[in-house]
Amino acid sequence: MKSSYDVIVIGAGAAGMMCAIEAGKRGRRVWLIDHSKKIAEKIRISGGGRCNFTNIHTRPETFLSGNKHFCKSALAQYTQQDFIELVKKHDIAFHEKKLGQLFCDVSAQQIIDMLLSECEAAGVKLDMETSAQGIEAHDGAYRVKTNRGTQESSSLVIATGGLSIPKIGATKFGYDVAKQFGVKIVETRPALVPLTFQASLLEYCSALSGLSVEAKVSCEKTSFSEGLLFTHRGLSGPSILQISSYWREGLKIIINLAPDIDMRSFLTQQKIANPKQDIQTVLSKHLPKNLAISVCESQNITGRIAELSHAKLETLATAINDWRIKPAGTEGYRKAEVTLGGVDTDELSSKTMEVKKQPGLYFIGEVVDVTGHLGGFNFQWAWSSGYVSGQYV
Repeated sequence: MKSSYDVIVIGAGAAGMMCAIEAGKRGRRVWLIDHSKKIAEKIRISGGGRCNFTNIHTRPETFLSGNKHFCKSALAQYTQQDFIELVKKHDIAFHEKKLGQLFCDVSAQQIIDMLLSECEAAGVKLDMETSAQGIEAHDGAYRVKTNRGTQESSSLVIATGGLSIPKIGATKFGYDVAKQFGVKIVETRPALVPLTFQASLLEYCSALSGLSVEAKVSCEKTSFSEGLLFTHRGLSGPSILQISSYWREGLKIIINLAPDIDMRSFLTQQKIANPKQDIQTVLSKHLPKNLAISVCESQNITGRIAELSHAKLETLATAINDWRIKPAGTEGYRKAEVTLGGVDTDELSSKTMEVKKQPGLYFIGEVVDVTGHLGGFNFQWAWSSGYVSGQYV
């Protein structure tokens, strides 16, 4: 059976739903499909189930891409404030945690219900458990073969996301479509993902498992000052997830466990002011006690501070303010929040998200080589890229 739509959107996640809503508002006949049984699983599980739906500090500098300017147009056409207004329109209570991150007070399901309500109001035809099995382009139209029959449309939108979290349905479908139409792909890899470490470090971290500190984590010229969590698998927490998007195999990361304190100056001053204090006690003034003990033990330095040489105090200061380690790798797409890389932005119009050399074909959301920092930025990219494509499909 064949029937005709103006727009077919493949992928009913954040970007796909937003595009379908906007196209439907313009009177376009929209078919929104997804291969999964449950809609918008990534929204549902995000933010601990409360959906970190945007960040009030969204700006182009909070995104990685082969072309750092590409995201500017979409972010300007549909801002974080625009999405906040939509949330308010649906009377969804929300709060700011820290660093501009906005979360639902109750549940991520509220955001999903809001989008479904908007889809219904815009006349969008939604079908879940609908797999695209083949795509053909002919005579200015796209023919999409699915397990529910074959449909045609003048515009086709690929909003199938990246490779992260395969257990909720992530596939390489979007990249396969890009390749089919000769659209270049920037090499993909896991991002916002825990790093893995050598056995010697695991023993150190495992002893501190569950301990969280505010730390500054750097890789080459990029730094993040956020929480760092010691785990039995190594190091995690927001600062590690953030730096993982910039880390490359073979590079070291630098960790400052007391970013507000110059430990060299502090220890020198304490040697004069409190000469009889044990070094672990001194360090505990600025570090959690367990961490202070572990740092001393790792450097085999104990005793009263007055008895310690300048060289030993230097060693401790370096271990705290300038801890350099080389990750072994990452925990991969299974644990990655997003996928770095994707459809090359040089292939797309930044104004419309349409493929320059293939009229009527659009790529939006995570499948595109635009990746946000941790904290609601990737959802904002989904809303913005979905919105702008919806104005032109």
